[in-house]
Amino acid sequence: MAEADVRQAKGRYRKVEVRTWGDEKFRRLTPIPPCGQGLWLFLITGPHTGPIPGLFRAGRAAMAEELDWEVEDFDKAFGEAFREGMVKADFKARVVWVPKAINHNRPESPNVVLSWAAEFDLIPECALKWEALEVLRAFVYGLGESFAKAFDRAFGKPSPKALPKTMPNQEQEQEQEQEQEQEQEEDEATDVALPAAGGDAAADADGEEGGDAGEGEDLLGKVPKKVGTPPCPHLKIIDLYHDILPELTEVRVWEGERERKLAARWKGDKERQNLDWWRSFFESVRGMPFLMGERTGRDGRAFTCTLEWLVSPKNFAKVIEGNYVDVRR
Repeated sequence: MAEADVRQAKGRYRKVEVRTWGDEKFRRLTPIPPCGQGLWLFLITGPHTGPIPGLFRAGRAAMAEELDWEVEDFDKAFGEAFREGMVKADFKARVVWVPKAINHNRPESPNVVLSWAAEFDLIPECALKWEALEVLRAFVYGLGESFAKAFDRAFGKPSPKALPKTMPNQEQEQEQEQEQEQEQEEDEATDVALPAAGGDAAADADGEEGGDAGEGEDLLGKVPKKVGTPPCPHLKIIDLYHDILPELTEVRVWEGERERKLAARWKGDKERQNLDWWRSFFESVRGMPFLMGERTGRDGRAFTCTLEWLVSPKNFAKVIEGNYVDVRR
């Protein structure tokens, strides 16, 4: 692809020294109050940024501390940027990605692209890391043959798409049934729709009863479409899952169908719209040896459930109804 194909209107830029955030005089100034714009400036100029445009390793608590914000305030500000598609994150892996950063920080030479490899190796393994790599690849390929060769030398050529994973034990049959239910699931989970432009998003991020559900937002910055239903606090439920069931598969990516499934379970019953209910739910799973990988299935292999498996409609109902309670205990 010719360089002209990716040329954009020339913008006006100003250089900002990363060390500004640690400068003694700067830190004596009135701090930035928690807000989306303040967070955005920090994300693109802060000390966590590295040589790979927009891709870096940073945790929520560390960035909140750097800004002198409470973590809950950080989450709310991050939700604003997330909702606008300006940033993505896998906070369990502590990986953050600003997708459009490459557009404004083009590598100056193929050697710069080669230098990315060492930094990329330091980014924790997660799906977001590889998603970012492919976006960077597409952009760099558009800069010309020399850049493309440098990228392939640094990261290798793109591999063919992986085959669909094989589901263990009885989950193979359930997966086929769940695929047929997906369209219905999407219609049910209307409480993770984006808000109208200019809408007020002040709120009870915990998703507890009694909040102003019509204007609330969860930690992913999403609001309920239907007034009266508290927003599903995805990240807090995931944190409960990790805290109570650390032996089970760790959640690395939570979006798309996975997100819709959890939102639908949250919406389905008012009793579930409370974090204490989800704590009890996960504690009950701990008492089910089959789901914890302590019993073998019909094929003789142990099965260990995942959060996505738990919130899939048929599995969720069976867990609540006690189908996996070990009667031998």
